[in-house]
Amino acid sequence: MKLKIGVLGAGHLGKIHLKLIKEIETYTLVGFYDSDVEQAQQVAKELNITAFPTAEQLINSVDVVDIVTPTIAHFKCAKMAIQAGKHLFIEKPLANTLDEAKQLVELVANANIKAQVGHVERFNPAFLALKDKTLQPLFIETHRLAQFNPRGTDVSVVLDLMIHDLDIILSLVAAEVSQVQASGVAILSDTPDIANARIEFDNGCVANVTASRLSLKNMRKMRIFQRDAYVSIDFLEKKTEIIQLSDTQPNQQAFFKLNVNPKHTSKYITFEHPEILPINAIKKELELLAQSIIHQSAVAVSVQDGYNALKLAYKIAGKITKQLQIY
Repeated sequence: MKLKIGVLGAGHLGKIHLKLIKEIETYTLVGFYDSDVEQAQQVAKELNITAFPTAEQLINSVDVVDIVTPTIAHFKCAKMAIQAGKHLFIEKPLANTLDEAKQLVELVANANIKAQVGHVERFNPAFLALKDKTLQPLFIETHRLAQFNPRGTDVSVVLDLMIHDLDIILSLVAAEVSQVQASGVAILSDTPDIANARIEFDNGCVANVTASRLSLKNMRKMRIFQRDAYVSIDFLEKKTEIIQLSDTQPNQQAFFKLNVNPKHTSKYITFEHPEILPINAIKKELELLAQSIIHQSAVAVSVQDGYNALKLAYKIAGKITKQLQIY
C-alpha cells in the first residue's frame, strides 16, 4: 500500500521533508504548496516536484498532509486537513497558542485519522539506543545550546529549542508536573534568548533544563540519574553511555569493583555504550506515521503529546515573563 502525501511549506525544513519523502517507499509524493510563489517555483524546479496553486487543492489531492509551515499557520492548515479527512504530520510546536493546540486535540479525537507531531529528538539514534532500557529518572539535566541564527527568533528560546527536551522529559517521567521555576534573558531578540527551568514532578523527579541560542558552540546533551544508573545522551554527536550499578559481578569486561562501606560490601559499576544505528530522525518519524496508518496502530508522538509539551513550554515562558517584568 502506498499513501499519497503532500507537503505544506517549502522553506528550509520543508525542503528536507520533500527530499526524504522521495526516499520512503510507502509514500507517493504528489507535490507541495508554499505561499511564497517565487520560493515555490524555485523548489519545484530544483526538486522536480509539482507546486500546487493553493493549500486546499493540495489537501484534496492526497491521503496524508505534512505541515512544515511557520508555526503561526499550523492551526489553519491542520484544521483544513482534519476537516478534509486527511491523515496528518505536523511539525513542532503543535500550534502557535495553547487554545489552538487544544482545539486540534479535540478535532483529531473526533476524526477518523492518524495525526503525529514532529518532535524529532524522539527519533534521534542516540535516544533510540535506549528503547530497550528501563529508565526511571530521579534527576534530569539538559543543555541545548545553539549559535545565533535569526531564523526562529520570532518565538522565545523555550518554544524554539527547549521544547525538544521538554517533550523527551515528559515521555520519560511517569508523573504530573507539580511545580515550575524559570528565569531567562532577552539579549538579541524581543523574546528570551537564554532560559533555565527547574521542573518538579509528583513522583519526586526533578529536571533542570537550560536552553540558549547565543552560544559559541552547539550542544544538545541530556543526563539522566536514577537509583541504579547514570545515562548520558549526546543528541548532537549521536553518543550514548550507560553507567550501571549492581550487587553482583557482571559477566563482562568493562566493570569497576567498588567497596562502599567499612564492611567492604562490594558494588560493581559497568560501562556500556549502546550501538548507535545510522538513522535519519526525520525520515524515521515520517516512516512511522505511514506504518501507523497502514496497520491502524498508535502514532509515535500524538497530538496530546504535542499539547503537553507546548503547555509546559508556555508555563515556563510565563514564569520568565513575570521574572523579566519584576526586573
